[in-house]
Amino acid sequence: MGVVNVTPDSFSDGGACADPRAAIARVEQVIEEGAAIVDIGGESTRPGAAAVSPAEELDRVMPVIEHAVRRPVVVSVDTSRPEVIRAATRVGVHMVNDVRALGLPGAVAAVAASQVAVCLTHMQGSPADMQDDPHYDDVVGEVAAFLAARVAACGRAGIARERIAIDPGFGFGKTLAHNVELLRRLDVLAATGLPVLAGLSRKRMIGAITGRAVGERLAGSVAAAVIAVQRGACIVRAHDVAATVDALRILAAVDGGDER
Repeated sequence: MGVVNVTPDSFSDGGACADPRAAIARVEQVIEEGAAIVDIGGESTRPGAAAVSPAEELDRVMPVIEHAVRRPVVVSVDTSRPEVIRAATRVGVHMVNDVRALGLPGAVAAVAASQVAVCLTHMQGSPADMQDDPHYDDVVGEVAAFLAARVAACGRAGIARERIAIDPGFGFGKTLAHNVELLRRLDVLAATGLPVLAGLSRKRMIGAITGRAVGERLAGSVAAAVIAVQRGACIVRAHDVAATVDALRILAAVDGGDER
């Protein structure tokens, strides 16, 4: 899953794709580099980020989505808002990637009214405060329980289990120790039978472990992606698509005997 942030305050690229033309060029780049999914978002969810209005989010993402759905790639909209979900699904988006796990009023209904896939992410708190003082007694158990509850809520609304993926939410209300434990035991989530998405690319945990600044976290991010797949992730969300694809091709060749 290649990241396309149509925001002026992305933690990873400092707003390099805030202009729709730059974001469309980024879509083409990640497709060329081998992304199977393009994830387009118009609201920064970095720690401390302020919310944007639905209208502003729509203005940012819709021109990019309308371009992307004409390309040979699965298109995901990274949003929590039902207004954005409805608009994106009307023009042909294939997936909703929601850090709030369809928790906003109307979000479950918006996905249920479509046929798109959805990824439910665990987040303790909100982007504005999630890193203030995250606490768990059992981070893996609590994340798993939250995601199971959200999957059940989706099922009650008519969203088939086959449409759902789950994401433990690395960096979303977690300390370094929490993130490492979730990665170490990612197989617990994979054992649910639901596809697991892992978003580790360039995150603070990579910097904390390696001592590298955001722009210098390529090696650590690729290593984390490989570990995530080894522990059961089906999708990895990446900024550096080409390097991540290469690493996962090596892993697939060794584990599955396929060097393509």
